Amino acid sequence: MNIAFIPVRGGSKSIPLKNIKEINGKPLVYWTAKASNDAKCIDKVIIATDSEEIKEAVSGFGFKKLEIFDRNLENASDTASTESVMLEYIESAELDKEDKFFLIQATSPLLKSEHIEGMYKKYLESGADSIFSGVVEKQFKWFIKPNGGVEPVNYDYRNRPRRQEFEGLAAETGACYINTVGNILKDKCRLSGNITFYEMPAYTAYELDEESDWIIVEELLKVYG
Repeated sequence: MNIAFIPVRGGSKSIPLKNIKEINGKPLVYWTAKASNDAKCIDKVIIATDSEEIKEAVSGFGFKKLEIFDRNLENASDTASTESVMLEYIESAELDKEDKFFLIQATSPLLKSEHIEGMYKKYLESGADSIFSGVVEKQFKWFIKPNGGVEPVNYDYRNRPRRQEFEGLAAETGACYINTVGNILKDKCRLSGNITFYEMPAYTAYELDEESDWIIVEELLKVYG
């Protein structure tokens, strides 16, 4: 079984009830729920929440694959990790260790069903244990030291490569991760073992954390959504 798992909580500090705030005419979580529901490789879509308002909103989506999971309040706090609610659901649902677990982030509404399907195809073909969605960044990166100094991370500034010859870095978008239930139970982590990445279009790199992000992503949804 392939399970898409979307954790959403009601206690967002940056934007109150962010996960059901409307963006491009729909609650935020609608977009990743729809992408998951429409992906042919997904058998079940789980939205895990502690909020009655979110449950009410999600119940109105009408997606056939969608189910709601009542997450514990302790796993919906500001300090709780995403892994804690993943494990809570996995243990309560008594899943098979070979089941595939797709962790999907509601704050990545530019994720589409074809991205999920393409990512799953690469996961199977690569033979990797786990995979994450990412974009390729070709900026030259510098590490900031505690004393205020800097040092290059991904290139030699004395021998600056041309952009077209520069491989760049894979940056996680946070939109989607795939792993097996067995690996997650063993390693208590969304990624484990031999890890690969699935390259997403550059415009999907935006995450909705601040009000300014909202303006940018809403315009991108109008173009690409």
